[in-house]
Amino acid sequence: MEFYLPIPDNGRRQLAVGWLILGLAALLGSGIFSVLLVLARTPYVQNIFPSVDFFRTALVVHVDLSVLVWFLAFGGALWSLNSTPRFLAAGRIALLLAAVGALIIAAAPFFGAGEPLMSNYIPVLQHPLFLAGLLLFAAGFGVLTLRAMGAIPPVGPWMEGAAALRFGLNTAAVSAMLALIAFAWSYFTLPEFLHGKPYYELLFWGGGHVLQFTYTLLMLVAWLWLASASGVGLSLSPRVALIFFGFGLIAVFLTPIIYYSYPVTSVEHIKLFTWLMQYGGSLAALPLSLALVHGLWRAGRAPDEAQPLRAALIASMILFGAGGVIGFLITGTNVTIPAHYHGSIVGVTLAFMGLTYYLLPRLGYRRPDAKLARLQPYLYGGGQLLHVLGLVISGGYGVQRKVAGAAQALDTVERVAGMGLMGLGGLISVAGGFLFIYVCYRALREPWNVNAKP
Repeated sequence: MEFYLPIPDNGRRQLAVGWLILGLAALLGSGIFSVLLVLARTPYVQNIFPSVDFFRTALVVHVDLSVLVWFLAFGGALWSLNSTPRFLAAGRIALLLAAVGALIIAAAPFFGAGEPLMSNYIPVLQHPLFLAGLLLFAAGFGVLTLRAMGAIPPVGPWMEGAAALRFGLNTAAVSAMLALIAFAWSYFTLPEFLHGKPYYELLFWGGGHVLQFTYTLLMLVAWLWLASASGVGLSLSPRVALIFFGFGLIAVFLTPIIYYSYPVTSVEHIKLFTWLMQYGGSLAALPLSLALVHGLWRAGRAPDEAQPLRAALIASMILFGAGGVIGFLITGTNVTIPAHYHGSIVGVTLAFMGLTYYLLPRLGYRRPDAKLARLQPYLYGGGQLLHVLGLVISGGYGVQRKVAGAAQALDTVERVAGMGLMGLGGLISVAGGFLFIYVCYRALREPWNVNAKP
């Protein structure tokens, strides 16, 4: 069974292109900051950087651009493609707000924004300019989500692959809306005496966990699409895939129950959202990944033009699976935690990269260079695998997370070796990330082709 979505040929296509370009720009910005991050934690090289605050400021912007902006902008592209022509003006307003907000987030450190707070899911700089950018982006995300739910096309017959993908995108939109509700609920119920990191940690805790479901559901849509586009035959029926997407959304509906039952500041609130993601996040990903592994095992060699898509699919599944396994190895607050989420996050990123290669020629641009696009997922994914492995080794020897420089206490051969491997893998991954931007830039240089066929 094949899983494809038709590409519209009107304003929705242009809107999708706008969101895609925003996501690519965010990735470029995060890549620049990631170079500074890797160097700031690599043995010996780290000594050239002035302070730990520099590392943390760069980390805040890197995380927000590479996860929050890139993921949600790509979601905006997919939701724009999967929509009716209704409320196109709202879609353009959402894109404008999000783009201006992302630009301010990226530029804030160069205008004096500092005081980094490493709150989970959405780290912040305690500066009015940065917070204004974050609020503008949130407003754009809110309008985007409302349009995604208000301009939903009919899912279609359940026996068609397109119906399963449409339903998957709809579940991601519902999850995104519940994440926004969770953020608002936390904001209005947090006590006034909280400030600094405790405030932002609790503000983003519930909604941040729900956003992970949104990212995963979007990734699963990309997996199915990439599998079909790269010649992987799946024995999975659209109806079963649709049911799996429903499983992926079930846990999200526990969000208001948790908020009703326990205060945002309670231990129960924190633990329940942790368990929600830990056990509910695999309800859709695990069975779908097993079906995809079976399909890949049986599949022949992908056609030359589809090999980049197959490479991205394989690399994405490996990294996402590694991140999931590492999540069960976490003890304490060492760098095993970032090893877990780097694996999972990069798994999502690789799926979106592969789908970008597929979408560009269908959005009216030149087909990406096949050789470079085939190499890029393995370079980026392989570097991240080394990066994650180095963090796991270092975490086993007690290297703490969210620190740099002398605070890492790299006083043993094992710790130096682990973090050195982390640095090497990180630099290889950065090269893979910039290669992705380069490949996309070459494709985007072509003028808009209004006659491009979906």
